[in-house]
Amino acid sequence: MKRTQVYAAVCSVATVALVYAGYANAKMDNNKVADIENSLQSTPAGWQLVKQTFQLHIPKNGNALSQLIIDVPSTVAVSNDIDILDDKGQKIKTNITVNSRRIIIDFSEPVTSSTNKLQINLNKVQQPILASTSIYHLSAKVVGSDVEIPIGEAQFPTF
Repeated sequence: MKRTQVYAAVCSVATVALVYAGYANAKMDNNKVADIENSLQSTPAGWQLVKQTFQLHIPKNGNALSQLIIDVPSTVAVSNDIDILDDKGQKIKTNITVNSRRIIIDFSEPVTSSTNKLQINLNKVQQPILASTSIYHLSAKVVGSDVEIPIGEAQFPTF
């Protein structure tokens, strides 16, 4: 019985604290133009700095890649701190442009099938703590063509 009363008291105090802590009532003055009533502050949404990495497999019989385009979701903010590594872990020379919601990676030398995979490291990505999965859409251009070819997506859940 005593334990139940303690729980009830704690829950009551916590409920009262939660209900009234976020509200503000303005003093009523009929001479003012406007009054503020019942303002509510929600839990602050924080941001975290993360590194997002994905691998892109290069098809054996495919054309050489000249450009990789990454469409960035609106839920994150990316920096131009991006590393592109080959299958041996060596950095590949690139020219990287970050425009709002799009990353354009121009390869100094076309990426051929002699490279089995590319590792793309998006360093210093700002991601909200309380958000849905971030989905990046990828496309590429091959040597001799200006057509963007959709190649897939990379998904990163928040944690």
